[in-house]
Amino acid sequence: MRYIRLIGQFMRASALGELAYRVNFWLSLLHSLLNLGTGVLGVVVLFGQVDSVRGWDMAQTLTLLGVYLVVGALQALFIAPSLDALAGMEGEIHNGQFDFTLLRPVDAQFLASFRYWRPLALLDLALGLVVLAVALIRLGQTVSLTHLVTFLLMLSAGVLVLYAILLAFTALVFWHPGFFFTWVFNGLFQLARYPVDLYPGWLRLVLTWVVPVGIMTTAPAQALTGALSPGMLAASLALALAFLAGASALFRVGLRQYASVSS
Repeated sequence: MRYIRLIGQFMRASALGELAYRVNFWLSLLHSLLNLGTGVLGVVVLFGQVDSVRGWDMAQTLTLLGVYLVVGALQALFIAPSLDALAGMEGEIHNGQFDFTLLRPVDAQFLASFRYWRPLALLDLALGLVVLAVALIRLGQTVSLTHLVTFLLMLSAGVLVLYAILLAFTALVFWHPGFFFTWVFNGLFQLARYPVDLYPGWLRLVLTWVVPVGIMTTAPAQALTGALSPGMLAASLALALAFLAGASALFRVGLRQYASVSS
């Protein structure tokens, strides 16, 4: 309960800071609409030429796009703000403010992961959910309770994998400030806009099990449409837990490498 109350306080403080400037809302809305527009336009143009691509039709691909927007919104809402503040340019590790984080009687990984939020990312989340709803209407099928639960499990697994990868990249900064490579992953995450089935076999394997952006978007979309196998569900959940454990271990090892700027 203590950590839940802390998250509530962090969210309120972040909202007060972000909403102090009205222009931020309009800029975020413009960015969200552009992001949505380019994504939908790409799908419309593609399926204006063909009826399906490797078994994916327009409605299924819109479902995946909705998942992509939702996952991206969750990243912008609570994963990226805290980790960027910790390890980004002029981050707390560089300027020494991380010393004060370590002095607080709260788990360092928790503080490093949930201290800053970006409430305006809720606009992206709302747009992603709208795309999902439109896609399901176009699919013309009823979402069963089993499919909904499976979808939520896969979405959680995808967000866990995303968090673990970004946490691992952040942990590398403890060894050297130049190891801040999250921009590399952000580039690879763009590949998650499309089903992994569209990529060549070797790249499909990489995007599913090595840099598993497919687990973040393709698998949840398949779960919602009932196309995900039980074996894939179990393997994805196991992979998410393994990534989380590995990233947490790497972060804690990295903490031992941290030298205070005042030492």
